[in-house]
Amino acid sequence: MWKKSIDLNMLNQQGQNTAVSHLGIEITEVGEDFVRGTLPVDKRSRQPFGLLHGGASVLLAETLGSIAGNLAVDAGQACVGLDINANHVRSVRQGTVTGTARAMHLGRNTQVWQIDIRDEQQKLVCTSRLTLAVIAMP
Repeated sequence: MWKKSIDLNMLNQQGQNTAVSHLGIEITEVGEDFVRGTLPVDKRSRQPFGLLHGGASVLLAETLGSIAGNLAVDAGQACVGLDINANHVRSVRQGTVTGTARAMHLGRNTQVWQIDIRDEQQKLVCTSRLTLAVIAMP
């Protein structure tokens, strides 16, 4: 399903000096049908009550889905976000959460990705759906 070469170092370098690196997000694995990455739950990603901020979870979800979407389009094409939603189902105070993005729909003009974020005990923390528009690159 991947149409572009995959280099984890390159994928992580693309996030340097962005919100991705600021929060400590790291792309850890690209499998046959998924992209996986981690987010540390620390002072950068917690809200005032000491819990993982929902916005940080959404940032992880959109990062993973967007990377996956861009790997799944032809040269000369790119993906940009159209819509994202997230259901926060469990709180996390510390450790690392891991998100996994899998395609639900890979169309000519749109893609839909399901991103599940789990804690270190593999319990579901957040489930998100990201819709991407496939566009031509200038």
